[in-house]
Amino acid sequence: MKRCHVLACPRVFGAWLSALCLLVAPVAWSQPASTTGLWSPVMHWPISATHASLLPDGTVMFFGEFEEGMLPPMRWDPDTDELTELPHPGYNIFCSGHSFLADGRLLVTGGHVESHVGLADASLFDPFTASWVRLPEMNAGRWYPTNTTLSNGDVLVLSGEVNGSGDINQVPQRYLADSQMWRTFDGATRDLPYYPRMFLAPDGRLFFASPWRGALWFDPEGEGAWTKGPSSNFGGRSYGPAVYMDGKVLIIGGGDPPTDTVEEIDLTAATPRWRHVARMSIRRRQHNATLLPDGSVLVTGGSSSSGFDTAAGRVSHAETWTPATNTWKRLADSAGYRGYHSIALLLPDGRVLTAGGRHDHTAEVFAPPYLFKGPRPVLTSAPDTVTPGTTFDVATPDASRVSRVTLIALGSVTHAFDQNQRLLTLEFTRGEGTLELRAPTTNHHAPPGYYQLFLVDAAGVPSVGHMVRVLTR
Repeated sequence: MKRCHVLACPRVFGAWLSALCLLVAPVAWSQPASTTGLWSPVMHWPISATHASLLPDGTVMFFGEFEEGMLPPMRWDPDTDELTELPHPGYNIFCSGHSFLADGRLLVTGGHVESHVGLADASLFDPFTASWVRLPEMNAGRWYPTNTTLSNGDVLVLSGEVNGSGDINQVPQRYLADSQMWRTFDGATRDLPYYPRMFLAPDGRLFFASPWRGALWFDPEGEGAWTKGPSSNFGGRSYGPAVYMDGKVLIIGGGDPPTDTVEEIDLTAATPRWRHVARMSIRRRQHNATLLPDGSVLVTGGSSSSGFDTAAGRVSHAETWTPATNTWKRLADSAGYRGYHSIALLLPDGRVLTAGGRHDHTAEVFAPPYLFKGPRPVLTSAPDTVTPGTTFDVATPDASRVSRVTLIALGSVTHAFDQNQRLLTLEFTRGEGTLELRAPTTNHHAPPGYYQLFLVDAAGVPSVGHMVRVLTR
């Protein structure tokens, strides 16, 4: 049965909106929702959402911090608000890395012995059977590692602390999806920070964007090789997020004291260089950045004060950056402080889940302004799989008013960085009740796996996302 998302079903949406009228704080109504968006009432969950991943069925898997990493992960259904327990892999998965494989399974690497001491364990979570498979151990422990899915569906795992002495696991390892084994790059060691902000570039290399000022390239083929990349214009962006859109990487805030500066780099340029773009309305650290269907970037949470995780400097308001105009827009205030250990995740109905924070078991859902600007485009039918370099058709009665089509990879976020999030804008040709879409050129642009396909009208209003699996070419 097709799932009915809350903002796609008028009766469900009406009930949701009526409840908000009664329950949200008055400040949320100081301006129209079409201008500032709207926050849901606060939800209370049994564990914190320190790690969260959008599953291919549109539900959210999350697990918690410290000893909660030994508790069963939870699955939240955004349509019904139902919470259910999931099986546990048998070790503490807090402080792990995670990204999706081509078949929709989630690769979870490393974990928690105690603060700064990592596990060498790795597992696959199958969202279709709600089951775990243990994998061969990695070369050593990893606490705060990053997973990056490659163009053939393998995954490169980098960094993560081994022990309490500050020793980082410097050895890159490539998870070989076909054999479920590890390939170790012993000759390509590199000392990297926690959760390095890594992205698959359009040429097949990996790009290390932050939090250090000096960027790096890594070639995952052959024996593996590091080369120096361009330096950013700001000296360090610890606990600042980074996102990938159409071959460009954006690094946002971060640092201590935090900054409001934002930089962008075009990885498709002959000589990529960082350039400043418009500043945020306020400096932030420990915030999250979420790619939205209309191509804008939503920033939520964080602190504007110096120090590791300073709640006194809480930033309540959300804001969005629009690339076309290079402008930031201030949006509605959330109810709580979302700092260290918080997450933000795009849902198929276009809303954004924000949750967690250190020892925080609450969650909120933000409806961006585009959900209050008119009727949504309707995506009647679309293929379930897409091959790079091909064209494919989707059916919609709103073909004449669609102005943009986006693919957004399923989010998998922790510690102010989403290791799986990625946005691609698709070219299209209008037909009578149809759109002919051009898939991404190669898997370097779109690593294989599940994405949400959105149709967006001229007002920025998105359809409900359709899950589509990008195949390996």
